[in-house]
Amino acid sequence: MPIVDWLPRYDRSMLRGDVLAGVAVTAMIVPKDLGYAGIAGVPVQNGLYAAAAGAIVYALFCTSRHISTGPSSSLAAVAGGAVLFTGVAGPQAAELVAAITLVTGAFFLLLALFRLGWIARFLSRAVVTGFLAGAAVDVVIGELPKLTGTSTSGDTAWGELASWLRSLGDVSWTTVLVGVVALAVILGLRFVAPRVPGALVLVVGGLLATYLFDLGAHGVALVGPVPRGLPAPVLPGLDVFQQHYSTILAAATGLLLIGFSQTAGDARAFAVRHRYRIDVNQESVAQGMANAVSGVFQGMPVSTSLSASSLNESAGARTPVASLATGGFVLLTLVALAPLFSQLPKAVLAAIIIDAVVFGMIDIPELRRLYRVKRFDFWVAAAAVLAVLSAGVLAGVVIGIGLSLVWLVYVATSPGMPLLGREPGTQVFRDVRENPDDETFPGYAVVRLDGGLFFATAEALEERIRGLAQATEPPLRGVVLDLEGVDFVDSQGAAKLAEILDFAESAGFQLRLARVKPAVARVLESDGVLTRLGADHVHGNVHRAVEAQLEADRR
Repeated sequence: MPIVDWLPRYDRSMLRGDVLAGVAVTAMIVPKDLGYAGIAGVPVQNGLYAAAAGAIVYALFCTSRHISTGPSSSLAAVAGGAVLFTGVAGPQAAELVAAITLVTGAFFLLLALFRLGWIARFLSRAVVTGFLAGAAVDVVIGELPKLTGTSTSGDTAWGELASWLRSLGDVSWTTVLVGVVALAVILGLRFVAPRVPGALVLVVGGLLATYLFDLGAHGVALVGPVPRGLPAPVLPGLDVFQQHYSTILAAATGLLLIGFSQTAGDARAFAVRHRYRIDVNQESVAQGMANAVSGVFQGMPVSTSLSASSLNESAGARTPVASLATGGFVLLTLVALAPLFSQLPKAVLAAIIIDAVVFGMIDIPELRRLYRVKRFDFWVAAAAVLAVLSAGVLAGVVIGIGLSLVWLVYVATSPGMPLLGREPGTQVFRDVRENPDDETFPGYAVVRLDGGLFFATAEALEERIRGLAQATEPPLRGVVLDLEGVDFVDSQGAAKLAEILDFAESAGFQLRLARVKPAVARVLESDGVLTRLGADHVHGNVHRAVEAQLEADRR
């Protein structure tokens, strides 16, 4: 617990900034956390339970001075996807989400214990971008009935959308009016006065509208009873884990990957900006404990919130005391103000949720960048969007992880192997596709392997060499294999190089190696490949290899 070290040395001159930051963050997150609870399918107060637990417990274990931890739209969407997938509701839904939160916390702690943070690298950024965008659209579709006062059904986003369209004949026009005004207010403030906490303004305005116009009596659905007070520690029943273990594990895995990538990236960014160091493994411990305690107190998954952390920083936070203050103010809200939220129109809550997910989860600039920079990545993101909308958020997590792994396998097994040509007047060899005017040598091929030579790439290299032997006119007399980009070779790669040497001898051309790194040379030497090839066929650069081959043929 790092707080044991830094709190006794706490500079009290920082207290004012930390407390003010806590007030500002509380004002921002309380209305949003009510909405996040709605996304997750649990009672609204559970979002506040998670906010308090996340902020307080994170502060006890963290090394970052500025991170604000609590529920987020993306985590709520995953938890809500699990609730929809299992079909549970009411107390059972809250119990399921608490179980998912506990397991997520345990996964974070295991990640820190075994230093497995590298696992998060297997989740492609393109997949995450697409998954979050799809989840946001799914959440928006789920909130539409609250804006119209209708009910819908459907197993997927498409089904829900079709059901909502069919229900438009039964709309409550008073509810529509409330929803339209709420959306206009929160979106208007976002664009006209972005520093004003739109969600807080909307909650206060919604409560005043209910009081002044008696909205409940005019058919506008309200949030309903919200109990005052603090939650008691309650562990989910064992039957929840037994009945839904596969759903819990799938959701917790997705939450871990998304939450860890957010935590590590955001914590590093603030640390670099303010010139202090963070411990990523300790941050995982902090997130793990925050989720574990949130689950024990009937909360929902928590992680880093970039928007709340940025507000925390700009409002004057200098230490984790700001996070403690946020947690304390959320607890005061639960004790003193919780019943007020029972009069909040659901249409207002829907507007808060729509604003949060659209601007917090749909990254249009990143999608544009993917389309411009790497079209394949864009289509991977698009596939993730369709997966979420067609199969649900929880299935989208699984499909997203699968897409990342498929993309990883594809990249690993399909290394670049360009043909090289010599820049005129120099000894530099470059990709001839990018430099078509470079000098080439009829009957000779210079090939560069861009990647490791191991079990996943060995066959591809052999196919490349055989293809060149069959396609080259005049007949191939020599091949120079540039290994500058190869920093790893395994036993299968070494064996495959020996097979390529056999093929070269049978096909009547010579094989030469260039720019072999010491670690690669040791493996090839131990397997006898370099001995067979001969020292005169291993060269320090491509130019020497080509000149040696040309000289040998002139003799």
